[in-house]
Amino acid sequence: MNKINNILDGGGFYFSPMGGSEEFGVNFNLYVCDGEYLIIDCGIGFADDRYPGIDLLLPDPSFIEQNKDKLAGIVITHAHEDHVGAVAYLWERLQCPIYATPFTACVLRKKLEQEGIFDAHINVIEQNNSFEIGDGFSVKFIPVSHSIPDASSMLIKTKYGNIIHSGDWNLDQDPIIGIKTEAQAFESIGDGGVLAYIGDSTNSQVSGYAGSENDVAKGLEAEISRHKKGKIFVTMFASNIGRIISIARAAQKNERSVALVGRSLHRMVGVAMECGYMDGLPDFLEEEDIEHISDDNLVIIVTGSQGEHRAALARISRSDHRRVSLNRGDTVIFSSRAIPGNERTISAIKNNLSAAGVNMVTPRDTKNLIHVSGHPCKDEVISMLEWLRPTCVIPVHGERQQLDAQGQIANDLNVDHVIVPNNGSVIRLAPDVPKIVGTIETGLLAVDQRRIIPATHQSITARRKLQYSGAVHASLVLDNNLELLGNIKIDTVGLSCKRSDDCIIEDIREHILDVLDSLDIGLGEDEIAEKIRISLRKYVLNILGLRPKTTMHVTLVDI
Repeated sequence: MNKINNILDGGGFYFSPMGGSEEFGVNFNLYVCDGEYLIIDCGIGFADDRYPGIDLLLPDPSFIEQNKDKLAGIVITHAHEDHVGAVAYLWERLQCPIYATPFTACVLRKKLEQEGIFDAHINVIEQNNSFEIGDGFSVKFIPVSHSIPDASSMLIKTKYGNIIHSGDWNLDQDPIIGIKTEAQAFESIGDGGVLAYIGDSTNSQVSGYAGSENDVAKGLEAEISRHKKGKIFVTMFASNIGRIISIARAAQKNERSVALVGRSLHRMVGVAMECGYMDGLPDFLEEEDIEHISDDNLVIIVTGSQGEHRAALARISRSDHRRVSLNRGDTVIFSSRAIPGNERTISAIKNNLSAAGVNMVTPRDTKNLIHVSGHPCKDEVISMLEWLRPTCVIPVHGERQQLDAQGQIANDLNVDHVIVPNNGSVIRLAPDVPKIVGTIETGLLAVDQRRIIPATHQSITARRKLQYSGAVHASLVLDNNLELLGNIKIDTVGLSCKRSDDCIIEDIREHILDVLDSLDIGLGEDEIAEKIRISLRKYVLNILGLRPKTTMHVTLVDI
């Protein structure tokens, strides 16, 4: 750690992706100019089955926290959860000024208030405006098209040169909301010289262009018109304001009313209304109004496109929602694609829907365009690099295969320096040739109920172990001669044997008695418990092939 601090404090311009590279989500990027720190984005990730009982993951800010006297501020590129969602959880540890565009600032303010934080200072900056952060950074929000208002790339100017940090973007030529990505703006920046482009890699393996949200609006209108009977559910990312508007317009054309189901949907739509993005659309129905509208006249937008267990679609598919139910012949449209790693949970919901006799429509099931990505495909990345003509390209925002794909695009365009980082790679941008000069230790935090713990915490490790190996718990009371007083209390989780469900407990009881017979009188409670625990764990391994979590409680009674 001291070595890295010495490097970063010794002058020069550095970049380190501390989250969001080699993974989707938890975007957290550090720039350092002559010892002064700037963070770009601070987002959440969604936990998979490696983290039982956990829904949200956060970047670990420990390194920044240890150097927060050097931290000039946090800049947020846009209001998607994977870029802004962790600020409210981590601001107390960072306590620095925040810079965001108006819509993003409004979303963030509500998140902070929800966590009881009212003293965070948010500087609201309009797009195309430049502002100074600390002594070393001049930053400008450059408008780009994406699926949420006010999405921006960052032009970061320093005495060492200019950087473009792309954020999320695409080349939608007819966006539903916001401003399209203008070639002229980036060509002008390129004319001034670009030291490095640090850019979105999400779709770098996909040829062509992402497509236009306006075309999705037309596709959804056509798709909804195909299903005359029953309720139509549409699931998508709650923060995709452009898609919500597309669905509302498509429903209106088909003379259907629209209801919102899911807290995150209500929050995002509330902010969009406050900022004027929903003007001209019919009012959305409340959940309690759904039962009063004919099924054939309803479109219901629901959260849960990624199979989240607690989201509205999962609960509805399990018949676990108090107001909304599925009927045979209803239709569910997946206006989204699966984030890699979420396929299993999405499949579980689809199985429930199929069993309920529900029609399912995914982008693969229809000729109508019902989803486009908000991220640039290969040809769009090529256009951006041709506009900017950067000296160095550093792919971020994606798993390793996406990062490598964008790196290959840059190599094919003969970019001078292409650096594919890992999370924590410290890249010297200037002076001298850009290269990796060290590593910052990074990691993840987990939101466990209302508590934030390391993602490597023993409680999560124990839950994961229980998923695969089960558990044995035993309690016994002995006298000073190690004679058993009363019955041995045994509980097992996830263990069974061939003969019957209870036979494993009987086998364990007999083994404990055998171990007791072999022990010397005079041992203490802890020694007895540990000897039985070790022996019992080996015994279960031998008979079942499992290494269960094994705990023993021994009480000695002086008689």
